[in-house]
Amino acid sequence: AADAAGLSAEAKTAAKAAAAIMGMNNVYYRSLHLLSNGEYKTLPARLRMNGLANPGVDKVDFELWSTAVSAVNGCGMCLDAHEAELKKHGVPAQQIQAALRIAAVVNAASRVIASEAALAA
Repeated sequence: AADAAGLSAEAKTAAKAAAAIMGMNNVYYRSLHLLSNGEYKTLPARLRMNGLANPGVDKVDFELWSTAVSAVNGCGMCLDAHEAELKKHGVPAQQIQAALRIAAVVNAASRVIASEAALAA
């Protein structure tokens, strides 16, 4: 059953999982990309990513959410990985672009809200 926003409890949980997993992965993989020393890329990540295999919702939805979070966090490696997965599932570029645009708007709105809260404090 969906709430007023149209999301089921499972979808809300999966969206939070996407944000948590990507928050972790984006920092790690963006760091690997930025480090000059390539040795770190040869080491196992050893990060828990169980939610990626079975997110509890449609895989495409989870991948779109993961793409959006990766865009906000600026991780090119994760963006490439999730975009490739979406393409494997036949998702058109326009739908992926829509997820990126939504991420950009949500990010901008969150910045405004955070700055207004800081000014009010």
